[in-house]
Amino acid sequence: MEIFRDKYRTNTIRLKSWDYTTPWWYFVTICTKNHKEFFGDIENNKMILNEYGKVAEECWRQIVIHCKKVELDYFIIMPNHVHGIIIINESNLSRDVACYVSTKKNNNFYSIISPQPNSLSSIIRSYKSAVKKQLTKKGFKHFQWQPRFYDRIIRDENELFNIRKYIMQNPLKWDLEKDYPENYDGI
Repeated sequence: MEIFRDKYRTNTIRLKSWDYTTPWWYFVTICTKNHKEFFGDIENNKMILNEYGKVAEECWRQIVIHCKKVELDYFIIMPNHVHGIIIINESNLSRDVACYVSTKKNNNFYSIISPQPNSLSSIIRSYKSAVKKQLTKKGFKHFQWQPRFYDRIIRDENELFNIRKYIMQNPLKWDLEKDYPENYDGI
C-alpha cells in the first residue's frame, strides 16, 4: 500500500508494462461488494436473472453503444459477479470523453486522468456506474460493486477458447466455487 493525499491506497493490480488502451482481447471479472448475490440464482445449472441481473445484462450489452471501438464476446452475469470478454479495437480519442478530476490546491490547478480515456478501466468504470445508476432508479439503493475488477490479457487462441469454455460452464461450477471468491477471476 502507498500513501496518496495522506490516505492509504492499494496499488493497482493492472499489469504495469501494459497500456490498457491497446487494441486487444481482455477477460474481466467484476464482483459485487462482499460477493453479495444480487443478480439472481443458479437453478438446474443455469443462471436465472432477477430484475437486477437483467439490468446488469442490459448495461453490459449497451457497452458497444457507448464505446464505438469496443466489441463484446462471451459473457455471463452470475449471482454475485460478471465475467466477460471485451475487445478493444483501434482507439478513437475524439469520440470518447476523458474522465478528468480537476481540483484546486494552494491556487494551483491540476488535472488527473483516471482512468485513461478508451482504456479497459474507463469501460469498466462506465459499466459499473450505469448498473448502479439504473438500480438506484429502480429503488434498489443498497447495491454496491467491489471497488476494483480483475482482468486478464488474452494471449492466444487457445487461451481464448479456454476462457470462453470457463464462462459458459460457470453456472455448472457455481455450487463448488460460490464460497471461494478467489476463483471468480477465472482460469
